Formats: sequence, structure tokens, C-alpha cells
Amino acid sequence: MRLTAYTDYALRTLMYLAAHRDRLVTISEIAGVHGISKNHLMKVVYQLGLSGMVETIRGRNGGLRLNHEPADINIGDVVRHTETDFHMAECFDPSGDQCLYSPACALKDVLQSATAAYLGILDKVTLASLMKEGRSGEKARATIRMHPRAKKETAA
Repeated sequence: MRLTAYTDYALRTLMYLAAHRDRLVTISEIAGVHGISKNHLMKVVYQLGLSGMVETIRGRNGGLRLNHEPADINIGDVVRHTETDFHMAECFDPSGDQCLYSPACALKDVLQSATAAYLGILDKVTLASLMKEGRSGEKARATIRMHPRAKKETAA
């Protein structure tokens, strides 16, 4: 299974907001750091706002911040909210199932179990646990670095 760019951007946004809890963050800032499209990120942030995970504050001094504690944001829930298709094979969608093996196929059950296990692992993870010390012992905030394609800010 592969996550969509949409889910990837949602997870990166949540992690960035968790690393910068002390202030409001802008979409432009997140897009710049990660080297991703601001327009695409706006759609992601809009949905995160509708879901209640992110608080969006409009206006000149506006920005984004987490609407819940990182420990209360479940990664399995985020993935379920942002991914639209968990159909691992044609037979998962009864309206489009043309497979000749479907009536007696054991593969479908195996794939359903694999998907459930995948989501089960994600259900055990919170945003807070992602932000704890990494493999090298550094805090997550310290390891966030500018994406190579991101525009470098110049001093005015």
C-alpha cells in the first residue's frame, strides 16, 4: 500500500505544527520548508481544518495551529480521513469486480487482513509519539531542515 501525496502532506503538516506549538504557522512556511505546492497544501489544510485537527486563523496575523494535543491525534484516524481508497484489488469494490476468481478467492481475505493490520499499526501511533526523540536521539524539531528545492529566504 502506498499513501497518496495528499496524506503525506497532511502528515507533514501535522508534524510541522506539532514541532512549532509555540506560534502560528503559515501555509507558505510549510510549503517552503517541504518544497511542495502551496496551492495543493491549501486543500490539505482546508480539510484538516474541517476535520477539527487544525485550527485555521484568517487575517493578516493569521496562521495555523493544532486544535488538539499531539497525544490526542491518532495517525490511523488521519490516514483514514485523508485516504479515499483502501481497495487493494479489484475485488474489494463489488461494483467493479470483474475477477473470475472472486467467488472462491482466498487472496481477498489475505489482503483485507493485511490492510487491517496496516491500519492497526497506525492506530497505535499518535502525533506525539512521532515527535519524540528520533533514532539519533535528536528532538524532531531540531531535525526539520529546508527541502533542497525550497526557496531560500533572503534578508531584506
